[in-house]
Amino acid sequence: MAIRWCRSRTLWALAAFLLMTTIASAEGEKSAHPSEFLLLAQIALLVAVGRGLGEIMQRIGQPSVIGELLGGLLLGPSLFGWVWPAAHAAIFPPSPEQKALIEGIAQFGILLLLLLTGMETDLKLVRKVGRAAASVSIAGIVVPFICGFSLGQVLPQSLLPHPEARLVASLFLGTALSISSVKIVAVVVREMNFMRRNVGQIIVATAIIDDTIGWIIIAMIFSLASHGTLDVSSVGQAVLGTLLFLAISFTVGRRLVFRLIRWTNDYLVSSAAVITVILLLMSTMAMMTHLIGVHTVLGAFVAGILVGESPILTRQIDERLRGLITGLFMPVFFGMAGLSTDLTVLRDPGLLMLTGALVLIASLGKFGGAFAGGALGGLTPRESYALASGMNARGSTEVIIATIGLSMGVLSQNLFSMIVTMAILTTMAMPPMLRGALSRLPLGKDEKARLEREEFEQKDFVANLERLLLAVDEGANAKFASRVAGLLAGTRGLPITVLHVGARAKQQEGTRQDEESHEAVVREAATKIAEADQESVGDVEITTRARAQKAADAVEEEARKGFDLLVVGMENVLGKDGFDKQVEDVASGFKGPVALVAAKGVHLKQPASAEFRILVPVSGSAVSRRGAEVAGALARSSPCPLRVVYVSTTRDKGTRRRGASMSLAREEGILKDAATAAARYDVDVRTTLRANAAPEEAILQEIETSGADLVVLGVDRMKGDALNFGGVAAAILSKSKVSVLLIADGEANRKD
Repeated sequence: MAIRWCRSRTLWALAAFLLMTTIASAEGEKSAHPSEFLLLAQIALLVAVGRGLGEIMQRIGQPSVIGELLGGLLLGPSLFGWVWPAAHAAIFPPSPEQKALIEGIAQFGILLLLLLTGMETDLKLVRKVGRAAASVSIAGIVVPFICGFSLGQVLPQSLLPHPEARLVASLFLGTALSISSVKIVAVVVREMNFMRRNVGQIIVATAIIDDTIGWIIIAMIFSLASHGTLDVSSVGQAVLGTLLFLAISFTVGRRLVFRLIRWTNDYLVSSAAVITVILLLMSTMAMMTHLIGVHTVLGAFVAGILVGESPILTRQIDERLRGLITGLFMPVFFGMAGLSTDLTVLRDPGLLMLTGALVLIASLGKFGGAFAGGALGGLTPRESYALASGMNARGSTEVIIATIGLSMGVLSQNLFSMIVTMAILTTMAMPPMLRGALSRLPLGKDEKARLEREEFEQKDFVANLERLLLAVDEGANAKFASRVAGLLAGTRGLPITVLHVGARAKQQEGTRQDEESHEAVVREAATKIAEADQESVGDVEITTRARAQKAADAVEEEARKGFDLLVVGMENVLGKDGFDKQVEDVASGFKGPVALVAAKGVHLKQPASAEFRILVPVSGSAVSRRGAEVAGALARSSPCPLRVVYVSTTRDKGTRRRGASMSLAREEGILKDAATAAARYDVDVRTTLRANAAPEEAILQEIETSGADLVVLGVDRMKGDALNFGGVAAAILSKSKVSVLLIADGEANRKD
């Protein structure tokens, strides 16, 4: 049945292809002007064949980009143009006007590919494994660069479009041989579940450094090629311009890009406004690099890095851009690279031998350089072998560089075909080599502990926060809530919006003073977290707003901009029959998770500076585990140990009656899980079992005996007209003499 289905699909595809060829021939004969129909036919063929072969490649363990390159080869002079020249000339006519249409789309695709590559570049990862990655990258670039440059010096003049500019061609060839494809490397490492392994991180970080250095060098060579000779002043201008561009981009530019993305998300109501701004940013930075005399790819790559480092909406941006790029621009660009490649020239024995020599020199140079760099960086021979295997893949990066060289006139058509052949062969050889090398690497004890910790982080509530909303009035409880928000945000430098909804906000009197006070508390708390944890960012971006309208409307309006958590700090938390009306109004405007703060005792007297002695009750539910995660994040700012107490529920009591030993094991397992979730923040954790009392009684008793001054309780948000977190939360809020922080679950409230 499956074979019959595949045959049927193949016949239909062949029939559609023949029909399109016939119509294209008629269209081409009808008019000598550029044809929209031919453009659409070219795009349809490149996307259909490229994506189809990409699917097949992925099923046999190869990167999809290989299929897209092969699609272009099949549709180009290597096969289709060789078998049926008339039909090939009809669909892909040689007229410059018609070629300019599809090449314009392909060139824009290069910039989008570099934007996406930059967004995937993790500079923190590079810094973490900097010594080993730097030594591997330097050796892995220098050795193949020398090999490629030397090869360029001895190439026959017939392979050079401008023999008098051999120096530029040699520099270009050396750079092309020294770069690895970070996308291909990352895909294989991720497939093998080695992305977080030590050697996996070094492999990816090395590829990132290779890519970054490579694009800078290519930009310099572009400036050199533009002048045709070694003009020291023009090259010096390009070098200084590039360094200045990079310095401004990663200082002032980083903050400007983040603020622009946030402003677009917050104030523009049109669909996909953030994507539009990112594309404008990419285009602007690409034009800036062009104006300083280097290639536009550098501007697009740096723009991608800055967008990827933006602390909000990164997942949504990545998903939307990735679909557009992989669905349209990648198959068109790589298909065009295949179309420009004529493998029939390899029938010449001399060119075939030169291509073989190019593949051999590229592979040995990159493999040997990376292996030596790994040894110098302190890696074992097995790790160095795995590293060298991964670095040998050229993939999409090589094709982009070769295409740039062809468009610049640095590479001849034959040399371009040889480089693309080398890119395909080295990329296809890399996955099985790297898989075999990684499968033989043992897992060390320290590495195992780190992987287990990072597995917890993937599910961690605090680790996945991107943006906080803080709703406060002018009371002492608001300052305590500001401190809590600052401690949570300081971990990764999360942006915070402080929304002032108190009485003074309605009167517009004294509001600025209150806002500045809250900002100061947030910054102080974030700084304290950075002092307690060296990996914390500390610095946070704070936006303050005062709303004169009703609290619920103010929160709802602000929440549309996209927040992961609402922290509420109001003067009066409880009213006569439950929560205070102001608290209910604030919480009703937010559908996502809510942190409700109720300061008491020392935290009312010293809301911004008192130390924490935290108690967190757990019961095995997801919300109680979330409370433990938040408690662990807060406990880092205090030298006091974190107390985790297990409290029973009605279901737990039934289990205890059926089997005491089974229930005890379950309770200890829940305690261990919660303690592990909190302990990943490097805090001292003490655990206690209180399973024989009602939950609220057990918690109140533990407060008395432990000396805690803050209870962090994960609770469910009950459905209904009134704000309700259940009986246990209500009892703790009303009876506890110490501060309480409720972490309530809620629906996701992210802006599409």
